[in-house]
Amino acid sequence: MADRVEIGNGILTAAIDPLGAELVSLCDAQGRELMTDADPAFWTGHAPILFPIVGRLAGDRYRLEGRDYALPQHGFARRRSFTLVEQTADSVRFRLEDDAETREVYPRAFALDVTHALDGATLTTTVTVTNRDTRDLPASIGFHHAFAWPLPYGRPRDAHRITFATPEPASLASVEDGLIASAPRPSPLQDRVLSLSDNLFTEDALVWQQLESQSLRYDAGEGPALEIGFPDTPMLGIWTKPGAAFVCVEPWHGIADPVGFTGEIWDKPGMMRVAPGATRSAVLSVTLLP
Repeated sequence: MADRVEIGNGILTAAIDPLGAELVSLCDAQGRELMTDADPAFWTGHAPILFPIVGRLAGDRYRLEGRDYALPQHGFARRRSFTLVEQTADSVRFRLEDDAETREVYPRAFALDVTHALDGATLTTTVTVTNRDTRDLPASIGFHHAFAWPLPYGRPRDAHRITFATPEPASLASVEDGLIASAPRPSPLQDRVLSLSDNLFTEDALVWQQLESQSLRYDAGEGPALEIGFPDTPMLGIWTKPGAAFVCVEPWHGIADPVGFTGEIWDKPGMMRVAPGATRSAVLSVTLLP
């Protein structure tokens, strides 16, 4: 397994694993960890990149051009080793390209680039898919960043909250065996604020299918905070396992199948259609605020 790659600028330090091009550590200038502890009793992920699907497929299979293919939840990119393309002191770019193994489950030629770059107190992750095929490419892109809960600034766990940039009037989606159920779930927001507690997640993730905000703030009422921006992803999941020392903020362009879905992948909610030779990108930024 290739060694992790570290970038830094004196304000933030980030470590990226070539497996999945995944951010596995983000520390402030004093070395305090802002990401999950990855306790195997709960979940060993850190911030996987979701591609070419987000969420689970009905029956873990999808249909394209009349043929069925199998894909695991959130796709295959997070389980594949990426190639290091370029690196500087404060940025790194990785690439995954199609091969015989990917074409068995995803019959398109593609390149998937993941760039992590630091600028002051902000880490920006950019995911770009390029269609190298002669046919349209179906694709979803998602982020799955797991931040420390509590943050490493001495505030109690139950003081932490997530504040959305704008009001979010829509109900949430219900999750049933990893799929999107037809019955909506009442929003737990008070004004724009989600007060974090384990009992929010006893029925799986909180899922917004209709999201108005393009950013949110994660803090504990006082002390340093994280501002998380996601201008390209119109859906959002927030998730943890009760008792775990993380909370995942998951901006998505795509979502799990609805319960009972039997259509072609083009009909899957949030699926992008990328023309031959074209690219589509999604950006997530994390800014440490004083």
